[in-house]
Amino acid sequence: MPMMLPGQRGLKTLSFNKMIPNMVTLLALSAGLTSIRYGLRDEWERAVIAIFLAALFDAMDGRVARMLKATSKFGAELDSLSDFISFGVAPAVLLYMWTLSDAGGFGWALSLLLAICCALRLARFNTMLGEPDLPGWAHNYFTGVPAPAAAGLALLPMVLSFEFDGGFFEKPAVVAFFVLLVSFLMVSRLPTYSFKRVRIPALWVLPTLICVGILAAFLVTEPWATLGVIGLVYIGTFPLSFRSFHRLSARARQEAAGTDTTDQPATGA
Repeated sequence: MPMMLPGQRGLKTLSFNKMIPNMVTLLALSAGLTSIRYGLRDEWERAVIAIFLAALFDAMDGRVARMLKATSKFGAELDSLSDFISFGVAPAVLLYMWTLSDAGGFGWALSLLLAICCALRLARFNTMLGEPDLPGWAHNYFTGVPAPAAAGLALLPMVLSFEFDGGFFEKPAVVAFFVLLVSFLMVSRLPTYSFKRVRIPALWVLPTLICVGILAAFLVTEPWATLGVIGLVYIGTFPLSFRSFHRLSARARQEAAGTDTTDQPATGA
């Protein structure tokens, strides 16, 4: 009889399909840590690519888990830890090594702020999972900027510096502004689009595929300019998501008030 370690008694066999989402999460974690390795070697472009690969794997693991019906509490916790390393610690370390180190202790404080806000954002997200009181339309929005998108926005000055010469985006003051902005957005109550439940009408399927093809072509030919434009467009959606969320929220309150009035018993002589 094989020896069993403490805590293994009664452990059931786990199918390979159930492990695939966790493997994808570990790929994201590995990509995030690898970006730090590239940063230590001053290979900044490869470091940024590694962060975006981590974001790609992070977007895949949840969908793979739902497709395979392999969601678990262990997977959710592993995903949060991976997100903190890949989108909190790694970007903070990269930006400090890249240019914030020139600002001395203030630059290190900003790097700490970025990582801390990422941890707080993930902790709040985990506590909000499965809230029963949320209406269906509310699931189309995040509260604050999600960690992968925040990492991309924090690295936006570095991305733009690859495309534009002159050293403007490498200035510690410019990077500090982005770090402060992104840190605030992560822990803010700003509603942002989640894009998880976007439904494309049948009439727009072909144009959407054409746009995706054009975007892929630009990512191959002009990757840094394209990523910079995507980041700026994403920032431009914040006023739209804020307006849309509060319009839907006001409509829901009006409908609830109308229902309460209708449900009250009629009174009179």
